[in-house]
Amino acid sequence: MNAVLEPFQYEFMRKALLGCILIGFTNGYLSGFIVLRRHALLADGLSHSLLPGLAVGAILFSLNPFGLFVGALVAALLVVLGGKMISHSSRLKDDTAIGALYVAAFALGIILLKFAPVRVDLDHFLFGNVLGLGDADLWITYGLSFFIVLVLAIFQRQLLLAIFDPAVAASIGIRVAWFDYLLIALMVMAMIASLQAVGVVMSLGLLILPAATLYLLTDSYSVMLWGGAFLGTGGAVFGLLLSYWVNLPSGPAIVMVLSALFVAAYLFGPRYGVIHRILAHRRAASQSALRQSSGEGH
Repeated sequence: MNAVLEPFQYEFMRKALLGCILIGFTNGYLSGFIVLRRHALLADGLSHSLLPGLAVGAILFSLNPFGLFVGALVAALLVVLGGKMISHSSRLKDDTAIGALYVAAFALGIILLKFAPVRVDLDHFLFGNVLGLGDADLWITYGLSFFIVLVLAIFQRQLLLAIFDPAVAASIGIRVAWFDYLLIALMVMAMIASLQAVGVVMSLGLLILPAATLYLLTDSYSVMLWGGAFLGTGGAVFGLLLSYWVNLPSGPAIVMVLSALFVAAYLFGPRYGVIHRILAHRRAASQSALRQSSGEGH
C-alpha cells in the first residue's frame, strides 16, 4: 500500500493523478462512440493535424496553454472542413481527402516548430508529459472533459441511433450529418484536453483502446461506453504509477497498459477471445467425431 501512496506525497504527482483521471474517463467514454462509428482512422488523422496549430500557437503565444489550445483547435477543424470540402468537390472519399491533408499538416507543423521563439521539443507535443501538468493545463482539461461528457450523456441516444440506423434517425428528425460533425468536434476537444498529458500521438490510444477492448468482451453498448470510461481511468492511473516505479515515459506507459488489456481480451476473452474460439472448435470437432463413431457402432 505504501508503494501506491508514496508517489502522491509530491504535488506534481497529485496533479498528474487528477489529469489521468480526467482524460482517462473522458477519452474512455468517448472511445465507445469512435469505435462504433468506425472513426479510428479519422481520429488518427485528427491527432496529427493538431501539430501545425500547436506550432503557430507556440510562435504567437510562446507556450501559453490557452494559445496552444486555440491553435490546435483551429488546425484540426481546418483539416476536417478542408477534407470534407475536397471530398464533396472531387472523386475522393472523406478518409482519403482528410488523410492527404493531415499528412501535409503534420509535415508543416514540424517545419513551423523551427520558427518558434522558444525552444520546443517535438517529443513533448507528440508524447506529452503528464508529470509536467500545470494549473492552467488542468483547468483546460477539466473544462473540456466536463463539456465532452455532458454533451455525450445528453445526446447519447441520438448519437447511437445516427450511428446504427441513420435512415430511421433522419426519419424522426435527427440531423445525422450534424451529429457526425458533433462527434468529430468532441474528438478534437478530447485530443486537446489530453495534449499536455500524453501528446498528439499517444492520445489516440486513449481514444480507441478502452472501447476496442470491451468490444471483445461484451455486446452491451452501455457497458462498452461507461465501462470504457472506467477502463480508461484505471489504465491511465496504473500507467502513471508504472511510469513512476519503473522510470518510464508516462504517455507510452499509459498506452502500453491499455494495449496489454486489449491483447488479453483478444486472447482470453470468454466469448470472442481467440483461445476460447479454438477450444470451442476443438470441443465441437471432438463431439462430432464421438457422434460419428457412436453411429458407426450401431
